[in-house]
Order: sequence, then structure tokens, then C-alpha cells
Amino acid sequence: MAACFCCFRLCWGGTGFSTGRIPLNEQPSVKLDTSHMGADVVIVKNCRRICGTGAAMANAPVAQNKAYFEIKLQSTGVWGVGLATRKCGLNTAPLGADSESWVLRHDGGLYHNNEEKGRLKETIQEGDILGITYDHVEMNFFLNGLAVNSPFLGVKGTVYPVLYVDEGAIMDVQFSSFFHEPPEGFDRILIEKSLLG
Repeated sequence: MAACFCCFRLCWGGTGFSTGRIPLNEQPSVKLDTSHMGADVVIVKNCRRICGTGAAMANAPVAQNKAYFEIKLQSTGVWGVGLATRKCGLNTAPLGADSESWVLRHDGGLYHNNEEKGRLKETIQEGDILGITYDHVEMNFFLNGLAVNSPFLGVKGTVYPVLYVDEGAIMDVQFSSFFHEPPEGFDRILIEKSLLG
């Protein structure tokens, strides 16, 4: 019997019952970066859910011209979402208190450098989907697929998606497989080839 299996192995080039398929390396994906998060932040669900206290950034900057990502508010509390440079402090909430972050806070305020730069008229509630676009000119928000028409201007530098939570807030982030169709011309954040090493 063993001789029979040896014979089969020789028929398939010594690899046993190989199908001849070559495994493809998995494409890198954008996700929350566990090396760029606050000390009291917890990231779970394949680096897509944030809870605890503090902030976390994505593992890739917004490099292309028109980028889109979404968050789903799973549980209310103190939270925020937006863009930040790598110089942004991630251990405290809320963000938007320094010159390195531009965020929408849970109360609807758009904050940068501890100044309110605008305010959403809509109230964001548990279960809502918030879409974020950025085109290197302005950051815009979409609530459950509808534009809220409160652009955030003046975002500068190499920026990364950033989320922060406190007081029981939980958010999930989608960098692909979106709940809502991105606005025309916008797409998921792409990882630059130079970042792949």
C-alpha cells in the first residue's frame, strides 16, 4: 500500500496531491494600527473596533487624491473621528485640541487646535454610519449615506484616519466593504507601494 502512495507522489512531481495552484500573498489592508494607539485603547475585531480610552490611527496615510472610509457608532459616549498627523497625542480624548488633529466630536463640533471650526446640524446616534471623505482640500462627512454639508477645511500634512473613544463609546471602522456607496470619484484608502517595503 505504501508503495502505491509513493507512486502517486511521483506522478505529481513529488508534492503529493498538489493542485498546481500557487498561493497568493494576501494584499495588505488598511486597519487600525496597534503600534499607533493610546495606552488605554483596546482594538479588536481584526483591528476594526476601538473601545477603551484614547485614540488610534490607521496603519496607512491618505495618499491618493480622493479617499473614503466609514465608522459605525456601536455605543455612545465620548468619541471622535477625523484625520491626524503622526505627531498627534493618542492617550487623551478628545482630539482636536492640538495643531495635529482635525476631528468631528460626538457633540457635532468640528475641532482643530482647540477651536470649533464648524458644527453639524444633525445628531449622530448609536447605530449610525458616518462616512468621511478627504481630497487634500477638505474633509466632508456623510450621515447614513447623506451629505451633511459641513466641510472641514485647512487639513495639512501627511494625515491618517484617527478615531478616539472614552466613557463607554465603541466604534467600528470600515476601510473597505462599505455600508454606503462612496461619493463619485472617492474610493477606499490605498496603501502606497513605498510603504510596503
